[in-house]
Amino acid sequence: MPVQISVPKEVAAGERRVALVPDAVKALTKAGAQVVVETRAGLSAGYPDDGFRAAGATVESDRAKLFASGQVVLKVQPPSAEEIRWMKPGTVVIALMNASRNLELIAKMRDAKLTGFALELLPRITRAQSMDVLSSQATVAGYRAALIGAELTPKFLPMLTTAAGTIRPAKVLILGAGVAGLMAIATARRLGAIVEGYDVRRAAGEQVRSLGAKFLELQINAEGAGGYARELTDAEKQKEAEMVAKAVAEADVVITTAAIPGRRAPILVRDDMVARMRPGSVIVDLAAETGGNCELTKPGETVTAHDVTIAGPLNLPSQLAFHASQMYAKNLQSFLTLLFTKDGALITDYSDEILAGSLLVADGVVRHAPTAQLLAGAK
Repeated sequence: MPVQISVPKEVAAGERRVALVPDAVKALTKAGAQVVVETRAGLSAGYPDDGFRAAGATVESDRAKLFASGQVVLKVQPPSAEEIRWMKPGTVVIALMNASRNLELIAKMRDAKLTGFALELLPRITRAQSMDVLSSQATVAGYRAALIGAELTPKFLPMLTTAAGTIRPAKVLILGAGVAGLMAIATARRLGAIVEGYDVRRAAGEQVRSLGAKFLELQINAEGAGGYARELTDAEKQKEAEMVAKAVAEADVVITTAAIPGRRAPILVRDDMVARMRPGSVIVDLAAETGGNCELTKPGETVTAHDVTIAGPLNLPSQLAFHASQMYAKNLQSFLTLLFTKDGALITDYSDEILAGSLLVADGVVRHAPTAQLLAGAK
């Protein structure tokens, strides 16, 4: 019997993505898997049921049956408590688990003896690049953030020469030059703005300049493990703040993208810095979900402070669900190649470094040490 892969409709508030798209279904069924997709699972992302059927999937309207019969369940968001109850022990669940913010659900998965892989825990190694959902979804978020900034600013972004005179281009500042920041830089440049970028990692300077933006220089090297930035010392934070404050005050649109894995987002834009910005300026805070890079950000809201508009959008990839789902599905398709034998059976040995690194729960045990410690502390 072929392994059944179940793809449910996402039920988390505001989530429009779907874990697989028809192209990925076609590849998986060709490889010998049986794919069952919940009715209307992809509709909000622009993928109707007929497209899944044409790709070889079965469309199922009974949610409980879908979860109970699947040996592998693919999701975007972590499973809900109800979904966990429907699944049999040993079911493999693959999703963006965000364990530190979903400890109760992780405990339920553990107690239900599910096998859970958290895609955000994938090791940052070359072999895992095709599976890197954080990068693919950050690309979507960075693109959307630039469009939000363009929409909220009362100015044109490009320089225009008109009969009514010449319009000077807007200045866009991107704080954080990871995947999302670089995509925001590229998009703002395509829209015609003057763009500056800043990141505490010196290595990011070359990437920022390669996109045609100016890199703000500060003699601090905060390169951390895995390509992330380490936390700055107090003295370094003061130097950074002085330079960033000047750049923020001169910008028409500021997009902040700085994050530290497993920690609250660092504050880069303080209240007093916002007060120095010109009226009508805009801040788009991509770190809103982990507290925000701006001191005045309200997650999930767009507010005005000191005559500056501050947007704290949540789950930006869901706003571009068609392509976000396409990229996510491709990542999952690559990840699944590690879980199947050449004969199409599920493996039970998770010693591969990618599987071992992303394994969250298995056999009634939380395998990810930091999550296990959080759960122990929550008792």
